[in-house]
Amino acid sequence: MREVRSEFKDIRKILVIKLRHIGDVLLTTPAIRILKDAFPFACITALANSGTEDALLGNPCVDEIMSLDRSMLNYRGQGSGVRGQKNLYSKRFFLNRIMYELSFVKKIRERHFDMAIDLTGGDRPALYSFLSGARYRIGCEQAGGFAGKKFLYTHRFSIDRDSHTVLQNLELLSNAGIRPDKEVLRPAFSLQPAAIDFYISKDDEKWLSAALKEKGVKEGDIIVHIHPTSRWLFKCWKDEAMADVIDRIQEQCRAKVIITCSPDKREMDKANRIIELAKNKPISFIENIDLKKLGAISKRARLFFGVDSAPMHIAAAVDTPVVALFGPSGAFHWGPWDNYSSKFKVQSSKLESPYAQRNGIQTFGKHTVIQRDWECIPCGKDGCDGSKISKCLEDITVDEVMEIIERHLKR
Repeated sequence: MREVRSEFKDIRKILVIKLRHIGDVLLTTPAIRILKDAFPFACITALANSGTEDALLGNPCVDEIMSLDRSMLNYRGQGSGVRGQKNLYSKRFFLNRIMYELSFVKKIRERHFDMAIDLTGGDRPALYSFLSGARYRIGCEQAGGFAGKKFLYTHRFSIDRDSHTVLQNLELLSNAGIRPDKEVLRPAFSLQPAAIDFYISKDDEKWLSAALKEKGVKEGDIIVHIHPTSRWLFKCWKDEAMADVIDRIQEQCRAKVIITCSPDKREMDKANRIIELAKNKPISFIENIDLKKLGAISKRARLFFGVDSAPMHIAAAVDTPVVALFGPSGAFHWGPWDNYSSKFKVQSSKLESPYAQRNGIQTFGKHTVIQRDWECIPCGKDGCDGSKISKCLEDITVDEVMEIIERHLKR
């Protein structure tokens, strides 16, 4: 039988709040699946930031996605104009913000949720949880924040903040008494209780087949998907090194490289420079490519190579082996998640961390994280000494990266 705390009665509507970035939202899918297994007849609504919806779109465990438009909440002011015009703009913005907030809370309350689960930990999610009117409001005990925040929840539980993000989400549910069956793990829609799900449509797969055919890629060709950029450029490797890897993969491994990046201008500039430096030009998809198409590319590839980013998590979610470069962030928090191995790592009574070390080269199933084993890692800083450049990433060599890539491609 499923295990659910006895006081959670008549749960018909559940609100799951994750107001973070794409990768963070994607990593909530195992927790959402366990919720669906525990409350199979409940309607699950996911509350996420606009622009992250594709991480959950198509997921059969998610009945509804509510999007929070952060552009309505963040005032950046005007770059020019007289003081009176600036003040007028500022007043209009704050009036619009108040109206948007009230309207958004009204939409949440209209759904009459029975349970709200805050997987974010921030102040705003705590307020939304409370204002939802849900009878049961579950949050993390170590969330911090403003005075009195803890009273916004009906249930708060302590979790291991040094474990992987997936495990932190599952531990919160487990401590609330919401967990898979102790004897036989039978979560909804999957044989793997802690698998990360990313759903790709047939149309996206057809688009990719047509696009690759147009670019001269044959059915049996080996593809390596490289996504060299992140929204945080201090997580990125040297352009020259990335270009060298692209050349070596195509020359030494006889594989075709597909390079992708987000439509962000800074990332596109970096990707274009890498392409310029490469002697053997890769296949490029760096304009107008959405997350689902990016996922289709990863699924078709033999290997994904990139940095700590959302595309890395997407590649792992579609079961493509990942080789990822990590700098200032910890793999024990954000390392690529292996869906197959997770069913042996995650049990109903114990959550075992897949990345046991604080730093260094580590593997989890089919995935490998390349990181220096320096004492300062992970520091979580945006580059060394405010430089926006991470020396621990700069120190990684092309030779050691290629040795691991070649090992993966020969499997």
